[in-house]
Amino acid sequence: MLDSCKLKSACNLPLICNKKIINTAGTSNAEVPLADPGMYQLDITLRRGQSLAARDRGGTSDPYVKFKIGGKEVFRSKIIHKNLNPVWEEKACILVDHLREPLYIKVFDYDFGLQDDFMGSAFLDLTQLELNRPTDVTLTLKDPHYPDHDLGIILLSVILTPKEGESRDVTMLMRKSWKRSSKTCGRPAVLGFCRAELQNPYCKNVQFQTQSLRLSDLHRKSHLWRGIVSITLIEGRDLKAMDSNGLSDPYVKFRLGHQKYKSKIMPKTLNPQWREQFDFHLYEERGGIIDITAWDKDAGKRDDFIGRCQVDLSALSREQTHKLELQLEEGEGHLVLLVTLTASATVSISDLSVNSLEDQKEREEILKRYSPLRIFHNLKDVGFLQVKVIRAEGLMAADVTGKSDPFCVVELNNDRLLTHTVYKNLNPEWNKVFTFNIKDIHSVLEVTVYDEDRDRSADFLGKVAIPLLSIQNGEQKAYVLKNKQLTGPTKGVIYLEIDVIFNAVKASLRTLIPKEQKYIEEENRLSKQLLLRNFIRMKRCVMVLVNAAYYINSCFDWDSPPRSLAAFVLFLFVVWNFELYMIPLVLLLLLTWNYFLIISGKDNRQRDTVVEDMLEDEEEEDDKDDKDSEKKGFINKIYAIQEVCVSVQNILDEVASFGERIKNTFNWTVPFLSWLAIVALCVFTAILYCIPLRYIVLVWGINKFTKKLRSPYAIDNNELLDFLSRVPSDVQVVQYQELKPDPSHSPYKRKKNNLG
Repeated sequence: MLDSCKLKSACNLPLICNKKIINTAGTSNAEVPLADPGMYQLDITLRRGQSLAARDRGGTSDPYVKFKIGGKEVFRSKIIHKNLNPVWEEKACILVDHLREPLYIKVFDYDFGLQDDFMGSAFLDLTQLELNRPTDVTLTLKDPHYPDHDLGIILLSVILTPKEGESRDVTMLMRKSWKRSSKTCGRPAVLGFCRAELQNPYCKNVQFQTQSLRLSDLHRKSHLWRGIVSITLIEGRDLKAMDSNGLSDPYVKFRLGHQKYKSKIMPKTLNPQWREQFDFHLYEERGGIIDITAWDKDAGKRDDFIGRCQVDLSALSREQTHKLELQLEEGEGHLVLLVTLTASATVSISDLSVNSLEDQKEREEILKRYSPLRIFHNLKDVGFLQVKVIRAEGLMAADVTGKSDPFCVVELNNDRLLTHTVYKNLNPEWNKVFTFNIKDIHSVLEVTVYDEDRDRSADFLGKVAIPLLSIQNGEQKAYVLKNKQLTGPTKGVIYLEIDVIFNAVKASLRTLIPKEQKYIEEENRLSKQLLLRNFIRMKRCVMVLVNAAYYINSCFDWDSPPRSLAAFVLFLFVVWNFELYMIPLVLLLLLTWNYFLIISGKDNRQRDTVVEDMLEDEEEEDDKDDKDSEKKGFINKIYAIQEVCVSVQNILDEVASFGERIKNTFNWTVPFLSWLAIVALCVFTAILYCIPLRYIVLVWGINKFTKKLRSPYAIDNNELLDFLSRVPSDVQVVQYQELKPDPSHSPYKRKKNNLG
């Protein structure tokens, strides 16, 4: 008899069974209606609106609808632009704890950049609905301040269904809780409640737990985001001039649902370069609409409107970066964006066996796609990269609770993908698979771990940079996380499994063309330590040439007669027998000599520790410099010449990097590039040997003079400089160098310890 009873809520009603009230003494009272089962599912279909109120100057509105229960928003519809008779046909599933609270419907006119205008509201009494029966509802919209005015109607279809499963779960929880509380109440553990028990604090706690259980999924599900929209605002082109000087001070506003972002203001330009990156959470299954408006900042007055555009996320494929050039409506010019949809939370996380190269058939198709026989098929498609972000261990605690909410960002040039967030965990498991199309085999894969912070920007936890040419295919590897400058370790390791498949011929041809520009890079900042470091690097390169000049001059001075005699004989021999093809031949011999030194194990090269030591101490020294500069007012004194100092700093870096890249080409720092240099030098040697110099110079001159005539829009470039731009400098070699993981993170050791 007790099992057939239904409870309205814990500790607030007597037991109701077969339409009779049963008290603890076992006597029956008058018959009353059955109680609520405790949880309902309300399925709503928002059909359309009719004759809605106009709120825009053009006599239309951009309506959307909010549904609220108990003062909390449970659903928000999409926006229908410029329509007083909108058709939504949207469905929502809402869990209702009880029927006492009505469903509150509010309609608004979307107005980006300003407060949305109220268009009317209505109530739906849930107690009037029949259970398990579809009902068409027509609601008349009213304004509470002007109840006599009709503001149009909203048409809905609703179905109210009792959730019996949740009610049984609640009953079982109440039984267990009541057994535990019987000792506290001092009464037998029966499935019934008396007024004395209602006053017991433990009973009230049971009631609170029961209501929390019923509502635990309701609000969590309605507020969970289903994906991330990563947006990079690159630039604007030919925007409308709004100021009297023929220029504008443009900035851009973005809005996705209730989420907003405002870019920085770019003064006095019609072609602004923003280079800003930000993320939105995606709450809708289909994707949603991003509303974008461009404005001109006008001091002391209302900002001028430049134009608007939209991005329909439902039309974009996921896990892929899209470059969009959007024409501004109601204005002039274009906006250039990068948009990526990733990290879906409604779909299960990518399993490691899905879309994986472990599938032999799929792997064969990819190998065939990048086989040497398909050299001239889509030269821009150099290769295929698959990254498995498996897990991380021992991360830094970023929250006051001693935990973090880590997520991972995987970047390859301008492609940027994100994992989901693992909350309250220092050893997260993502098990996410990402794939990229490789456009340049010399690109560097960057994997960064952040701590999600809803109130502020994400906190940095660690980063690794992995050149694609250094990847060992199919090997699960633990990478020690580094600091922001990639100069030293930080806390934690990340486990990755990476596969790279590429066409070597395409990769070689792409090496001789300009690199892809990366839109988002850290801005150069003035640093005394960095300035000193670049000066020392350039000084080392210059000193190599100075020392060589001193050495040659000493041969002329006969400081060492045997050495001078040998140099004199060599000079006579080379000058008497010199041919132009000997220049690349000598460089070829140098590369060959260094190669044999490496494979024979006799290479005793020791990298100059000056750069490494300074890189490791850079962050600490910068902090000290910042503190000292604040005390002494150093920054204030050099603020006027900061731009000049930064330019000098960058020039020193470029000169030093150029010399280091030449050295690293011959030192076999990147074997692929050294082999490519060998092939190129062999070709140049054969050309110079077989073709007279005058013909080579003639062909070169004709090509230079006619290049613009043959291809007016061709980008002028230098193949040698493009080649050297792929060779890492000493600083980059240190940044890309893998750190040795802590032996305690070894899977074998962990297993052994567990067995022990």
